[in-house]
Order: sequence, then C-alpha cells, then structure tokens
Amino acid sequence: MKIPEKSLLDLEFDTVLSQVGAHCITTLGKEQIDQLNPSSEEEEIIRQLTLVSEFVASFENDNRIPNHGFDELSAEISLLKIENSVLEIEGFRRLATANETTNILLKFFKKFKEYYPTLNALGEAIELTKEPKQQVDLVIDRFGEIRNNASDELSRIRKQINSVRSKIGQSFQRALGTYTSADYLDDIRETVVDNKRVLAVKAMYRRKVKGAIMGSSKTGSIVYIEPETTLQHSRELNNLQFEETEEIQRILRELTAFFQPYRGLFIQYQDYLSLLDSIYARACYAKSINGLLPVISENRELELVDAYHPLLYLSHEAEKKVTYPQDIRLDLNQRIIVISGPNAGGKSITLKTVGLLQIMLQSGLLIPVHERSRVCFFTQIITDIGDNQSIENHLSTYSYRLKNMKYFMRKCNASTLFLIDEFGTGSDPELGGALAEAFLEEFYNREAYGIITTHYSNLKVLASELPHMTNANMQFDNRTLEPVFKLIMGEAGSSFTFEVAQKNGIPYSLVNRAKKKIERGKVRFDATIAKLQKERKQMMDTGASLKARENKAEKEGRKLEELNLKIKTKLNSYQELYDHNQRMIVLGNRVNEVAERYFDSGKKRPLVADLLRLVETENAKRKKKTTAEKRKEKEAKKKAEEETQQAIVSIRKEKKKKKTEVKPEPVKPKINFKIGDQVRLFDGKSVGTIDSIEKRKAVVNYGVFTTQVNLEALDLVQAAKKIK
Repeated sequence: MKIPEKSLLDLEFDTVLSQVGAHCITTLGKEQIDQLNPSSEEEEIIRQLTLVSEFVASFENDNRIPNHGFDELSAEISLLKIENSVLEIEGFRRLATANETTNILLKFFKKFKEYYPTLNALGEAIELTKEPKQQVDLVIDRFGEIRNNASDELSRIRKQINSVRSKIGQSFQRALGTYTSADYLDDIRETVVDNKRVLAVKAMYRRKVKGAIMGSSKTGSIVYIEPETTLQHSRELNNLQFEETEEIQRILRELTAFFQPYRGLFIQYQDYLSLLDSIYARACYAKSINGLLPVISENRELELVDAYHPLLYLSHEAEKKVTYPQDIRLDLNQRIIVISGPNAGGKSITLKTVGLLQIMLQSGLLIPVHERSRVCFFTQIITDIGDNQSIENHLSTYSYRLKNMKYFMRKCNASTLFLIDEFGTGSDPELGGALAEAFLEEFYNREAYGIITTHYSNLKVLASELPHMTNANMQFDNRTLEPVFKLIMGEAGSSFTFEVAQKNGIPYSLVNRAKKKIERGKVRFDATIAKLQKERKQMMDTGASLKARENKAEKEGRKLEELNLKIKTKLNSYQELYDHNQRMIVLGNRVNEVAERYFDSGKKRPLVADLLRLVETENAKRKKKTTAEKRKEKEAKKKAEEETQQAIVSIRKEKKKKKTEVKPEPVKPKINFKIGDQVRLFDGKSVGTIDSIEKRKAVVNYGVFTTQVNLEALDLVQAAKKIK
C-alpha cells in the first residue's frame, strides 16, 4: 500500500508518529516507529493491532509485563562475525543483559499466554537459553571487573600482585619512618604521583634521600621522591600488571569465541526487544488518547462512534478545553458523504479525523473511538486538503486541484477512500461547481468511499438525489451564530453567509442588496436548509433534556434499590448475631448449672455425663457444613461484629461528648462598683455592702463580719443611692 506523501502531510501523520516515538525507551524502537506506514495486508494489520491491544490491557491488570529495556547490540553483533575479535567488558555485559531480559519476557508470556496469546507467539521462535548470561557471570562480576577465578593463571598473578603491593607498602613505611625522624620531610609527609606513593621531601634535603625523583611542588619547596627501597618492588609490580593485562585479553578472547555461535540469537534478541519497545510506545500513546481496537468488519463498512482527532484531543487536554467527538458512517448504502455548513464549523476537522484515524489503524495504532465502532481496510487513501498553490511549478490552486483530480481518476476504485476539502473551489463558482459535480459522479460510479466538504448547492442536491450518497452538515446555532461542532447526518447545511455577515457588522441594506443580486431560488433553498437545521436542533435539545431526566430517575431508582438491599443485608446480619449471642447465653447458663452441681457434689462422673449430654444436644441442632460455608459464615459473623462494635463505640463517643460539652457562659457586662453598692458573691446568697475599694479588691461588710473579695467575683444586687 502506497499512500502519497502529500496525504500523510495533510493528515499530520508525521506529528502522530513523533508523539508515539516519544514513549520509546530505546533508539531502535523509535526508529521502528518512525518507519511506520499504512498497510493493506489485513492479517498483518490485525496482528499488529492485537499486539498493541494486549500490551494496553497489561496496564490495567495485575500481570504487568516486565521491563524490556536494553542497550543497542549492533556493534557487538558486528564484532562477533570477525575472527579473533575481542569484545569489551561492557559489550559482554550488554549481551548478558539482553539474554536475561529476553528470557524473563519469554517465560512471562509463556506463563500468561491466556492473557497475551499474540505477544507470546511473537517470541516462540526464539531459543530459551541461560548459557550466555551464565558464562559472563563466571568471568565478570556485577561491578564490571574480571573475576580472580576467571582462570588459574589470573588467580596466581593477582596473588603475586597483592604480595608485591604489601612489600611496597612495608618498605615505604620504613622509609617514611626513617626520614621523618631525620626531619627531611615536609608537614604533608607523603602524597601520590602517577599512582605511586612518594615522599614529600624538603628541597634542601633532596640529595640525602635515596630514590627516584617523581616531581616537585609549584613553589619548588617540596620534591616528590619514590624511596629506593620500593623501586625494585615497583618494577616487579609493573611486570605483573602487564602479565595480568595479557591474561585478561586472553580470557576475553576466549569468551568472545564462546559467544560467536550465538550471534544469530543476539540478532533475534535485538529485533524482538526493539519490536516490543515499538509496541510499548504505541500502547502508551493509545492510553494517552483513550485508544482501543474497534470491531473489524468483514463487510465494507466504516462506523466511527465518538471519534476524536488525537492531536486535537491531546492539545485540548493540555489546555483544559473540551474536544467534541463525531459520529460518522460509510457503508455500501452510504458510500459518499457531502458535508456542508458555515466556515469554522468543524467540517475540515471531521474530514481529517476520519482520514487520520484510518491511516493510524492501518499502521497498527489504536484509535480514540467508542468500542461500538466498526472499521474496515482500504487499499488506497487519497486526500486533497488545503490550498496547495505551487509557485515552483507555476500552478494556481485550481490547476493543482485539477492535477490532483487526474491522479484520483487513475487510482479511484471500490477499495479507495478519498477525502476532499472544499471540493471545486479555486475557479468560477458556476463552472467549478459543474466540474466538481462531474468528478463526484465519476467517484460514485466507481463505487469508491469518500467524504467531501463543500459550499456548492448543486453538490448538496446531487447527494440528496443519488441513493448511495448522503448529505451531512455541521450544526450551527441560529440564535448566537456560533458553531456547535456536531455532525448531523441526512441533511444539507446552510452556509449562513448573510447571517454571519450581519453579525460581523455589515449593514442590513448592503446584505439585502447582495440577496437581490443572486437567484431567489438559491436564497430560499439556503433559508429552508437553515430553518430545518434550527428545528432539528430544538428537537435534539428536547430529546437530550428528556433523556437526562430519564437517566436521573433511573439513577435515583438504582440508588434506592441498593440502599434497601444494603439495609436488609445488615438487618439479617444483626439478627443472626443476636440469635447467636442469645444461644451462647443459654448455653453458658446450662454450663454454669453443671459447674454448680459439681461444686456442691465434687463428683466427676456426673460432671462428664452432664457435659457430654449438653454437647450432644447442641450438636444435634447443628447442620453439617462445608469448609467454604464455614469460612463464609465466619467472615459474615466477623463483619457483623465489627459493624456492631463500631456502632457502639460511635454511640458511646457521642454520649461522652454531650456530657463533657460545657456551654460557654455568656459574657457578663463589666460593672463599675462604688462604695455603698450592695453586692453578693456569684456562688453565695448573703448580701453585703462595699465599705472600700482598692486595687481591684473590695472590703464587703456583712454586718457581723467583713471580708476582702476580688471585684470579678462579685455580682451587683443594688447600686448605692446618689446623694443629692
């Protein structure tokens, strides 16, 4: 299937691929996404869609697919085909990781093949082996170092290296002690130069310290000397380190030779993990746009329910805006749709939505539609969208469109989907409309499927006359003259040319003059269409209101039923708990009676007989239950007890709260007491007279005795009478 590059650009498929590729975790996976192209091979399309759909399902269930990340193996795979080549340590670690990751994934998909049958089949041809990973682990540790036991020779060399390093350390310490006591060393005493410990010798004593000079400080006050006693051991260490390097190279060469027969397997690993990454990216993108796999129709029908333009949906989601879905259907009885209506009403977006979703679907991408949607596949998808004036080829808009129509005539057949925006524009309306009508008839006769947008009345009339063609319009609010972004099938749309002109401030007289300059029939035709649209909108609003009320009533009814069921269940649980507790009380009383008789008599035989009789009586009442029934009964009992306990605790808390709640006393007005006022204590009944007041304290005379009281504790009974 070859879709013109221009069609892919018109529908912004490259932008979709860019957004999908952003979810990849590997470079190779992103390359696979960038190379996605629509296909017409139905089996392969369905397989790819199923793979993505299964991966999306893993996001929602408990059997989440393990990590598939890996580093590119292209360099290692290339080196493995060269004789006597040696891989780096990191290269072996990448190969081992790819081996381990692939094994984990293969085992996972095999274990859960009921959930992921297509993903499991994807890796069935790959050999399941642990040998490459095990061999690397024998040689290289988890820190990326060659193990000491990788070979006997390496083990011997490293033991000697450790021994020599110990000797170097000991000899250096002796030299350090000797020259420190002689005060030949600077305060820092020692440092490291070229990975060697050296003495920090004062420059004036450099001739007195035997050894090799390794450098000096910037000021020249310190000379760095390797002691003579360590030089011999250092030379021995260098020789051993060279031997170690040679042995490591030999080990790596052997390991490379071991890996060479597995080169084909690692190619499979890389291809498998890259493909899995591309599937993962497509699944993540599907999740972000609420994409799914619709029903694949065996018949030639395309029914999109609640279809969203993915780019517009994501853009509006980021801006917290509403995106309006569209319903559209193409089948054998309705092969071509002519969409009309005012500008900025959503005609082009609807057209692009259908085209982009079809291309995405045939490229193995899930699409944002309702699960009731039905889709089919086309061998050709051709588009003519936008003003494509070509300056380079000296083509006008209309010339370019005629060139496109020539291409359409060559490719158009029963398995073609064509999408044309503003069909017939760019030329004289009368002549261009006539030619557009002829082209549309030709597409119709070739049984092609398609959608066009237009303002031409003759194309609207043609769509209403032909049996397998229909009109559609983008709904427009007559009152506000604002688009509603809702596609209505079955009727043509008005362009609202004059209405929109008046809304934008064009004088009525000028609009009226314009109406007189055109045929009266066209004005009446457009007005009739506008009237029909208005009536349809009113009917839809009424229907929506009734539906909303119906849904609300159903919802309330369901809530009441659920509440009733819940109450009944709780009552049954509480009753069962109450009956059980009553039975336990009766049983407890009987046991108590038996205990009292034993207490009085002290005889064990009657005690055992009474208890046995009691147990047998109770068991006779019991019904034998299965383990599941017992468990269910136990759980129900526990739940009821918990609920009862919670209710009791809640009631107790409420009662305690009421008891402890103290009503705040009303704030009493401040009283300015004077000598001679009759007062009493708030918590007393005796009335006294204030004899004197000093520092917020008053001396109160009760006749028999006097006392000193704080003014805040006094209540005024009667103020002192004023002396005239």
